[in-house]
Parts: sequence; C-alpha cells; structure tokens
Amino acid sequence: MKVGELARATGLTVRTLHHWEERGVVVPSARTSSGHRVYDDGDVRRVYQVVALRELGLPLDAIGALLASGSFATVLTAHLEQVDSRLAALRSLRGTLAAVVDRLRDGPEPAPSDVLKMIDEVNRVNDTFAQYFTPEQVAALQERRAEGEAAAAEWPGLIASLRAEMGAGTDPSDPRVQELAHRWNALLESFHRGEPELREQLFRMRDENADEVAAAGGPDQATIDYVARAQQVGTDEG
Repeated sequence: MKVGELARATGLTVRTLHHWEERGVVVPSARTSSGHRVYDDGDVRRVYQVVALRELGLPLDAIGALLASGSFATVLTAHLEQVDSRLAALRSLRGTLAAVVDRLRDGPEPAPSDVLKMIDEVNRVNDTFAQYFTPEQVAALQERRAEGEAAAAEWPGLIASLRAEMGAGTDPSDPRVQELAHRWNALLESFHRGEPELREQLFRMRDENADEVAAAGGPDQATIDYVARAQQVGTDEG
C-alpha cells in the first residue's frame, strides 16, 4: 500500500511515516515508477513493532537497534506485558471507584484518603505525558518550567494571529505570516532546544492527540498546515 493508505489504516500521520523512513526505522520496500512509496506486508508488520515499542516508551534509536537484532515475537511479548500492566491498573481503578460509589449511595462524601487514592490511580492509567517523554526528558522539562510557562503564554495569541491571517486569505509568503512562522519556530525551539528526540516526541504527542490539543486551545491541523507552507516558502527563499 502507499503511504497515505498506510497512514489511514494505522491512524498514524504521513509525516510520522516519513520521519520514520528518514530515521531508517521503517523504510518502504519499493517505489512506483512515479516515485510513490510502497509498503509490503513485512513493512506493515514493522510499523506495528515500532508502534508497540513506542508505547513502551523507547526512543527511535533504541527501537531501531532492537528491531535489527530482535524478533516479532519479542516485540509482541513486550507489548502483551504492557497491556497486562495497563489492564491491572484499570482493574485497580475500577475497584476503587466501585467501592466509593457503593459508599456514596447510603453514606457520606468520600474521605480525603479515598479521593487521593483515586487521583493516584487515574494518573497511573491516564498519564499521557509519560507515554511520550522519558523520565529524563520530563525532569529536564520540569527544570525549564518557568521558561516554559512564559513561552506557553505566547501560544494563544500566536495561534489566533495565524488563524486570522489564514481566514483573511493571506498568502503564506506575506511578511506578516513569515514573521508569525518565525515566532512559531522560536517557541518550539524554546521547548525542545534543538534536541531531535524531544522534538520528535513533541510532534508525535500532538499528532496522536490532535483533537484533544485543539480542544484545549492548541493549533488545529489547518493552522499547522498553514505554518508549514509559510516555513517552506521561507526555506525556498533562503
């Protein structure tokens, strides 16, 4: 199948698949006469292995090394263990919630200790941030918290300005849009500081949680595409 078909079938983005190819993790086995990527059955199995290993929190470099020496069964076993761990966490959370609900039917509000336990278990089940960043990366980001908060405060205004230009039909090559694209790049740089792995994790988290990001006030895909066109214009002119 072609890259767009594979993206739709797997829920990944074309950009992610292109990035994996650039990193040598999943390289399509062939190309058509017109240059389109073609993925065979083995390539699709490899995509699954990468997805499974990413869920285990491994960076791409480590995944590439493991796939070079490991087997499909090894990856499946590791993925199964992770799923079992998540199921155990969900069962624990369900048990806690059921007990609190039963007490609420005929009793007082839950004790603070019950609430704290629920919060802890919900965090363990739903910690999206930890699915994308290693403990070392999280620690580094925490050290940058003040700087990160200042940068985060600039995003809403920047996104609103880009949407306004896009809505007005302003060409991405317009100096106003180019300046906004430069600000966009600077804010991203303040987050990942040129670290390729951290940059990749940031983009992956956004791609795989696009609806949640947009609902929380982040950029939607149309805005991202608009910025990408502006960045391409800047690259071509440079």
